[in-house]
Amino acid sequence: MPNRHSFVRGFIITASLLCTSQTVFGAPEVNTYSKTDFAMDTVVSETLYTTGEDITADVITALKDVETNLISWTEEGSQIYKINQNAGNTTTVSDETADYLKQVLDLSEASGGAMDPTMGKVIRLWDIDGENPHVPAEDDLKSLLADVGYDKVILNGNDVTMPEGVTLDLGAAGKGIGCDAAKKILDADKEVSGMILNLGGSSVMSYGSKPDGSAWQVAVTDPRDTEGDYLGVVTLNGTEFLSTSGDYEKYFIEDGIRYHHILDPSTGYPARSGLTSVTVVCDDGLNADGLSTACFVLGKDKAEELLKKYNADGLFVDDSGHVWLTEGMKERFQLLKDTYSISE
Repeated sequence: MPNRHSFVRGFIITASLLCTSQTVFGAPEVNTYSKTDFAMDTVVSETLYTTGEDITADVITALKDVETNLISWTEEGSQIYKINQNAGNTTTVSDETADYLKQVLDLSEASGGAMDPTMGKVIRLWDIDGENPHVPAEDDLKSLLADVGYDKVILNGNDVTMPEGVTLDLGAAGKGIGCDAAKKILDADKEVSGMILNLGGSSVMSYGSKPDGSAWQVAVTDPRDTEGDYLGVVTLNGTEFLSTSGDYEKYFIEDGIRYHHILDPSTGYPARSGLTSVTVVCDDGLNADGLSTACFVLGKDKAEELLKKYNADGLFVDDSGHVWLTEGMKERFQLLKDTYSISE
């Protein structure tokens, strides 16, 4: 029987709300609202700074709406569900769905297919986060890989066409899409001055600024000591998005081998790039989320070239205890553990 692990750290899985206030002389009082809830299959933590009303519940609603009405492959009302059910024909989707899908397909092409939204059936075959995680039979894997390929999905305006047998799954960018949806809520409220939004520790959005003007700081997990001290801290400036993908988040061990959830679309097996964790910072939630997955699959050298295309910063942790930083990340990251070393 495989030994399965699913990682979520640092949150209490109950809804909670805290409000405090801070007054700056000559300026409106800034209220601080903190909320912890559950959405998009993970624990969500929010801290909101505003001179207006508490809109943390609106952010949770937006996240749940993204999951239920847009990206879910199981909810019958979801746009992705409808596309999959109509495979072999053309499905007309909303402007929002078309925009997200175009962005995902562009990233898939830019990464050479390292991030591929048609991997859903293969992911479910492995069932790494389910009740029966297992190494699939070669014949079963080969059969499903025949229907994998982002280039099989044709987007023409709002019309989506793909062959029968192909399925879409935007899970690799899902939390990033949620962060983008949350940003729209904050943009619409001019009394909001700042927020830090954390989805399960793997996707984080900083928005605006804190009342005291200090920088946003996000802790990065040690991929080989998830319950111990953090690997380090990344600084975010203004409105930015951070995403981390690692082989410690969801995995099982069979016959002494670790099989994690980040699958390589070219093989159908967990990616073996020599990396244990990748953290990406950029100006867009979907891209941050998708890039962290693609970079993990590609490995450090190819990933650095991809990040340049998106003007994104990256942090790579390899399986030998080395930490590699892109030029922009060198200005953001502080290493906290002496069991790792920063490599040039």
